[in-house]
Amino acid sequence: GTVKESWRKQKGIDSRVRRKFKSMVLMPNVGYGTNKKTRNQLPDGFRKFRVSSVKDVELLLMHNRTYAAEIAKNVSSRKRKEIVERAAQLNVKVTNGAAKLRSEE
Repeated sequence: GTVKESWRKQKGIDSRVRRKFKSMVLMPNVGYGTNKKTRNQLPDGFRKFRVSSVKDVELLLMHNRTYAAEIAKNVSSRKRKEIVERAAQLNVKVTNGAAKLRSEE
């Protein structure tokens, strides 16, 4: 995946990583970059858009072929149900629509 925020270049005089020994951690270089066209794309070709209310879903009305809604982690199950219903009406894909859904018997 991507390099973590806390990564720092090895500077030690004896560092095996800096000296690029076999089977050590690889250092990030510019050559490992992703293609700009497909960067931040999900495998199905959509890009994620974080959504935390029904109002946010309506922003995706014109962009439902490029962006997929991803419901934020701190949204309640009641609001989630409303968001998923509205997204279905607008033909917007929801990546985590099944999360926090308890089936009522």
